[in-house]
Amino acid sequence: MSLSIPFVKMHGLGNDFVVLDSRGQSASPSAPVDLKISPKQAQRMCDRRFGIGADQILWLKKPLNSNLDVRMEILNADGSVAEMCGNGIRAISLYLFAEDQERKTEYSVETLTGVQRVTIDPQSLTVCVDMGLPKLGGGFGSGGETLQVQGQTLRFFEVNVGNPHALFFVDSVDTYPVEKLGPLIEVHPRFPQRTNVEFIEVVDPTKIKLRVWERGAGITLACGSGACASAVGCIATSKTNSPLEVELPGGTLNLSWNGPGTSVFMRGPDTEVFRGVYSLS
Repeated sequence: MSLSIPFVKMHGLGNDFVVLDSRGQSASPSAPVDLKISPKQAQRMCDRRFGIGADQILWLKKPLNSNLDVRMEILNADGSVAEMCGNGIRAISLYLFAEDQERKTEYSVETLTGVQRVTIDPQSLTVCVDMGLPKLGGGFGSGGETLQVQGQTLRFFEVNVGNPHALFFVDSVDTYPVEKLGPLIEVHPRFPQRTNVEFIEVVDPTKIKLRVWERGAGITLACGSGACASAVGCIATSKTNSPLEVELPGGTLNLSWNGPGTSVFMRGPDTEVFRGVYSLS
């Protein structure tokens, strides 16, 4: 028995998503409010040959706190749950803006990490997200922590921006073996909940290049939370200034952070690709 579910395909700099709306109040046809998706079903939906194809499923629901606009839950391509997705929250913000007859330009989004507040520029259709207070790991006071991977000693810094990130500074992200080391670092015993992995090349004090191995998704063309964590790590280690341009394979994000005790802000675009109906079985 299959269930026909309306969806919207979106992407943020190539980091792509299937958006499902279970709020029961959208202007367009909504997914059932009581919809349930198993990890195996999520894997099939995200499969690029047999499903829609996506890095994550962004699932919109009615918020637990009625004072907020929406709740966003995230399923990775492997069926696991993600706490937060920076590109994803921009995507659902533009989706809400497109569906909203009031054309609100500010939304409050409930996530597993707390409430995220977003502001939309209706002219450029870019979104600024207050990603909250980042948490810096202990390695920032000692020049970084070390990790043993395949006989190599790698130095990294840990930053949490609602989800965990391990930051590695490299000479060139274009030649570094991201595909080889990323999956090994993600599941390293040092990270019992697994981790997102960022490989950072500092271009100059105002710009970095970034490649990301996303927890539960693998190589992605962009990662908003990874860009935030990397910007925080670069600024905290005095390798760059704020604001900072973050160049990813899929495009560029703009980040700003004024140091400990302040929020990190991310600005960038997202795009709707197409709409359709998926048969969930």
